[in-house]
This record gives sequence, structure tokens and C-alpha cells, in this order.
Amino acid sequence: VQLQASGGGLVQAGGSLRLSCAASGRTFSRYTVGWFRQTPGNERELVARITWSGRVTFYADSVKGRFTISRDNPKNTVTLQMNSLKVEDTAVYYCAAASSSYDDYPTQYTSGGQGTQVTVSS
Repeated sequence: VQLQASGGGLVQAGGSLRLSCAASGRTFSRYTVGWFRQTPGNERELVARITWSGRVTFYADSVKGRFTISRDNPKNTVTLQMNSLKVEDTAVYYCAAASSSYDDYPTQYTSGGQGTQVTVSS
């Protein structure tokens, strides 16, 4: 499964953005998907995770109550709705699929491809 993130941009603190993750391949519905973010000099951080069946199993503490992950398997998409954005949310955001199918709590993910830049200004 190949995934590509889009929807990033520049927004003021307190604003919202909606990121989309488009998948190719007919087996997308078998894979848990995670949204990650990365800033220069730091490791990639898991932000949110949704299982192949649509169950949300993880939000980072820093985004709980502000971000919402969802998926539409027939449309091969996973969405990350980001509200009440903060300057510290600035990062490149990636989506990636679990390496194994039907894994609700994956420890390994495929590479997320090119991410999308989110910049939150004060």
C-alpha cells in the first residue's frame, strides 16, 4: 500500500487544517494507518492511529481533544482533522500504513512517502 499525504499549509494559531492521506492499492482496508509528524533534528512522532476496521487506538497526549483521525475505506483515504492548532504543531506530517495487515497495534510501518508541511504562526 502506497500512501501520500496532502493538505498542509500555513495557518495562524487557533486555526484548523484538514490533512488527507490517499492510498493506492485494493488492500488498503486491511491496514492500520498512522499519522506521524517530524521536525528537524527530531525523530518521527506518532500523532494518531486508526485500525483497519476504523477503531481509533492512539492519540498523542499533545493532540488529544484537538485532532481527529478517521478513514473511508471505499475511498481509500484517511483524514486528520486538526483544530485549535498551536505553534508547536508545526512539522512535516506523514501518513504510513502498518507493515502487516490486520494489525491493530503495529510496531512497524511502511515508509510514508513525501509528507505535507504544516506551519502554525503565532
